[in-house]
Amino acid sequence: MTKPVIECVPNFSEGRDLRRVEAIVAAMRVEGVHLLDWSLDADRNRSLVTIAGEPLAVVESAIRGAGKAAELIDLTSQEGAHPRIGAADVIPFVPVSGVKLEQCVLLARQAGAELWQRYGIPVYFYGAAAARPDRVNLDDLRRDQFEGLREAVRKEAARRPDLGGPGLHPTAGACIVGARKFLVEYNLYFDSSDVAAVRAMAREIRANSGGLKTVKAMGLLAHGRAQLSMNITDVDATPISHVYNTISQMALRHKIPLAESEIVGLLPEAACERESEWMRQLTEFDPETKVLERRLAAPLAWPGAR
Repeated sequence: MTKPVIECVPNFSEGRDLRRVEAIVAAMRVEGVHLLDWSLDADRNRSLVTIAGEPLAVVESAIRGAGKAAELIDLTSQEGAHPRIGAADVIPFVPVSGVKLEQCVLLARQAGAELWQRYGIPVYFYGAAAARPDRVNLDDLRRDQFEGLREAVRKEAARRPDLGGPGLHPTAGACIVGARKFLVEYNLYFDSSDVAAVRAMAREIRANSGGLKTVKAMGLLAHGRAQLSMNITDVDATPISHVYNTISQMALRHKIPLAESEIVGLLPEAACERESEWMRQLTEFDPETKVLERRLAAPLAWPGAR
């Protein structure tokens, strides 16, 4: 019988200090857990780590990473382009094989309890693990960021964490823990610095504005160019080719040419559309290292491992 496997993609609010991020990733080394990918984004001041393996081991790995992040990241002095409420901002658990989404919900609840008990980090549950209907959407939980939420929880009982609190951790904020399907982070760059136009495109395409289902989008300046950054939360419902074609038409209308695109983190094999225009435009995309199933067969070495 094949062993059950889950994926976890913790998002940490540090993307400029390599040594700090390496220390966080190194702290996540647990027997039975594979390191699949990790990256830093200086513009957003954010890093994503992808791990996979035996469910309980992955939960422990994520908890340790959050604890190290709370030790190394001080949100009172942290700033970046990406919204955040925690040092370990988001910890989603994703079924890969031999596990159902419902089981990942239970794992998320277990991880949340440990974060509060071990480190005093309050927790909000989101996605399939949400304890309240108004907390399913990740964006709703982060809308005021750390600074605004820190004040709101003191005045509004409805804004307080699901677990722990009632106040936030003074420097590490709160952690949003959940369970979800595969998510693809897809960024497009334009031969322009016209961020206003790209933000208008983001408003038009994202689901909560009446755009494409399961698409979240924001426009920002990255590496001196306008970037449309998207999370596609269900590529079965909204294939990446449809997203790309829609944005291509928008770019023509706004008269800003598309330059290139990238996948941040890993892409499940089922989302790959061979010979498609959007895949041809990807930069530095090596299927051996960027496709989840292939990377799982050949994981990365942990930082500091000999």
